[in-house]
Amino acid sequence: MLAQSANTNSLPLIQTVKYQQALQNGRSLGERSLLPPGLKEKMQLTDEQRAELKPIEDDFANTCQQYQTANQPRIDAAHEAIRNANLAKDVTQIQAAREQLQEVWAGLQQYRDAAVEKIRSLLTPDQLAILDDPKNQWRENHADEANDPSAN
Repeated sequence: MLAQSANTNSLPLIQTVKYQQALQNGRSLGERSLLPPGLKEKMQLTDEQRAELKPIEDDFANTCQQYQTANQPRIDAAHEAIRNANLAKDVTQIQAAREQLQEVWAGLQQYRDAAVEKIRSLLTPDQLAILDDPKNQWRENHADEANDPSAN
């Protein structure tokens, strides 16, 4: 994975530590992770809840892998469009290419929604409030996640 091979030597120590924690907590997975970055930490899940959550996350990861395999040509084309747009330094092209990639991954949303619905029964009312907070949703955090796996 690209995020795991990133050179953090030029970052201040606190950012490097946050980045390494993000990798350990699975936040480098981007769209392939079930919950937005940092949300499990924010909800303060118990060890028991984390254990109950694991099979749901594993099932989603399997579904995600199958989805990615089926859509790999579209994903590759979107990545190529992003590379070309970045080389051209055309802001409009860059935005369009990013939207192209987001559209591919949007097909995974129905599976994410179904998995999150299963998670809801494992959570306390306080944790549900955190889960349902609009600031903790994928779409609202997408720009942060694209730029920094330790965001939020």
